[in-house]
Amino acid sequence: MVSNETKSLQQLLQGLTKKKLSPLDFLAKGSVTERVISLVLGEAVPPGALGLNREWQQLSAGLRDFDVSDLTVVVFGGGTGLSNIVGGDSRRPGWRHTPFTGLKEVFPNLHSIVCVTDDGGSTGEILKDFPLVPLGDLRHVLLSSIRKTTLKNKFQLDDQAACGVASGLHTLFNYRFISPPASAEQLLADSTTDLDLFPESLADYLCELVNRLFGDQCMTRALKRPQCLGNLLLAAAIYTNLPSSLAAIEPATSRKQVQAATMKGLSELSLAIGAESKSVLPCTTTSAQLQVLYANGVLVTGECKSGSASRGYPVGRALVEFSDDPLLPDEVVELIREADVIIMAPGSLYSSIIPILQVPGLADLIRQNKTALKLLVANIWVQKGETDATRDAPERKFHVSDLILAYDHNISGGIQGLFSHVLTLDLADIPGSVLQNYAIEEKEPIYLDHSRVRELGLEPVEAYIFSRELLQQRNVIQHDPVSLSLVVQVLCGLRTGGFLSIPADNELLPFSRKFSANVRSDHMIPCLRYEEIRRKLETIDFKLLALKSSHAQDMAADARLRIFERIVEIIWRHPDIHPDHLKFVSGVCLIDTNCWKRCQEWDNVFSFYDPADGYVKIRRDQSEDPNRLEMAFLVGLGQSLLGNYAEEKRLEDVSFQGDNVGRIYCLTVREEHRLACFFSAAELDVFLKLCRMYPSREQERLYARLVNGEEGFTPPGLLFGLVFAWYLDNRFAPNIDYKMSIMKHELSYLIPEQVRIVGRREQLIRFFRENVFGRHLPQIRLSA
Repeated sequence: MVSNETKSLQQLLQGLTKKKLSPLDFLAKGSVTERVISLVLGEAVPPGALGLNREWQQLSAGLRDFDVSDLTVVVFGGGTGLSNIVGGDSRRPGWRHTPFTGLKEVFPNLHSIVCVTDDGGSTGEILKDFPLVPLGDLRHVLLSSIRKTTLKNKFQLDDQAACGVASGLHTLFNYRFISPPASAEQLLADSTTDLDLFPESLADYLCELVNRLFGDQCMTRALKRPQCLGNLLLAAAIYTNLPSSLAAIEPATSRKQVQAATMKGLSELSLAIGAESKSVLPCTTTSAQLQVLYANGVLVTGECKSGSASRGYPVGRALVEFSDDPLLPDEVVELIREADVIIMAPGSLYSSIIPILQVPGLADLIRQNKTALKLLVANIWVQKGETDATRDAPERKFHVSDLILAYDHNISGGIQGLFSHVLTLDLADIPGSVLQNYAIEEKEPIYLDHSRVRELGLEPVEAYIFSRELLQQRNVIQHDPVSLSLVVQVLCGLRTGGFLSIPADNELLPFSRKFSANVRSDHMIPCLRYEEIRRKLETIDFKLLALKSSHAQDMAADARLRIFERIVEIIWRHPDIHPDHLKFVSGVCLIDTNCWKRCQEWDNVFSFYDPADGYVKIRRDQSEDPNRLEMAFLVGLGQSLLGNYAEEKRLEDVSFQGDNVGRIYCLTVREEHRLACFFSAAELDVFLKLCRMYPSREQERLYARLVNGEEGFTPPGLLFGLVFAWYLDNRFAPNIDYKMSIMKHELSYLIPEQVRIVGRREQLIRFFRENVFGRHLPQIRLSA
């Protein structure tokens, strides 16, 4: 039944739009929807139309007062973008002064579904100890979801006291520490949280969670790392609901029990601090990691790592690797089915919406909800080069249609049925000086191309939805939670009244891509990987060869611990390194510069793997700088995968009419039954041929390569180590990056050798992706 409020709004809109010269015609450019929104957002009445002021005021008031209290709203997104539109960015210091804003204050039945691929900062630290999904973004959005009405009703508070509670929670949840706290009391004191701001029951609950951090062995271990207290409180709430047998990290940990504890712990903490029980939910409780496939074929695992990479190639595809078959919480399924409004929040393109919609079944649930209003809030900025692979001309400006095509390219089934309207802002309202500042940070604005967005089957809605306050105070452009929530409310009113523009059918995307879930074959979750890394490294030796020693000595305890922890962090930082990659490493030996005897004829790499004793040997001065140590260790670790593959290596001179014109590098591979190597003989053969080592027709296991004149040469072992390091982080092997740069240029079939070189580079990258790091891309199929 249509309410009297809706009827009144319908009549008002009909009266305004049926006139030959509608009052809306006096407003700014754009569609009827955009003009109505500009009116509600406070556009000044044109001087020549003051006589229509009453009708404008009636329409604006009718839409502002449109009742949305019964609507179920589901918002998808990552950390900052999602938390900002839900209730303001709760990590900002200024949030404590205005905590009650955004969608949560307009739509009381609001639910956030959060991405769980974050692995940086304190979230990454907590992943080392707990078999849980990343907690940082959940904590961030949860704090933003605290509602004034809920706090007041739950604890019988006035407005000032409710704001005090939110301010105290902001202090507590955002407190970060580096050194381990001595006690629960000391931790609370260091956080500077005023517990007197909290009602007694809330203070008792929070103190109980803090005390648990010191009474649980797993929690106590986590206190030794740099942490965000809010993440630990959420972990404690979850662990409270785990049976004691699961409190320690074991491979047999029940996924279903962890899921139940995660959902219950989130619900309990939400209710305790003044949010609703299902205000914040993870998109899955299965451990997941973001993977980025670059156009050159390199696949990088890890959200933090891919976010800071400077690969120099466009992103070809974004994937999510799940530790097991992904679990989709029943609460999420129910909410999507019941949703009246579905919103895709702004955020980093590849680490926000896309990972959520790659959880099997989730995107289809959104498509199956045929009645919900579905909105995409377009990003304001895109990191330079982030989505070039989806653009027909990477050198031109980035447009909203490019953003949409990137979603379509990376979501199984494409964008069909996921959203119908795209909210964006008018960049003409942003000063050029501000745009220039962002350009320095390698961020480029996203421009709205109305016609192409409509051709994609979507309706663009341009509105003034960024924060004027942040622009004036800090020259920062960010979505304004108040304006955005008001725009969504207006769209709900227009839709209910039958005046929301409905987009035409898609004309440009006749086919969609389907791909299956990308599940890790060994089902290893991050905390188990971390434990395995430490366990394997604890079994190897750490030695030092000094000038006055005839042989390497065990490192002093403090030096050993320092190098041990650094190497643990190096391996942890690269999720593509599997603990099995340490199989042939017996030890690490630092060698004083004066004792360094390795031949540097071909290179200036000051590390190598010695198959004679299984040690990664590093010149000691390399350990003094973290970046140089990382590069040196990665090269040695990569070489170790070849093990004892080389039975003999030799150089033979090549003469012509008495002159030396070059040399032949000869390598004999060890017999297969004596081979201690990460690869099979067949895989070794593939690699050596990619190194342009030619197999002898007459002698088995013999490979050779001609080195012209005085030209340099990278032997297969060194090349393997350098490519291993380069694949993980191209900054560590600039010479390999230079060799690979030929792939950036358009192929010229006038020069067949260029085609062959590019082909070899592509095959080498594929060998490392699949044979070294065990990454196989999910199959893609097209469907109409």
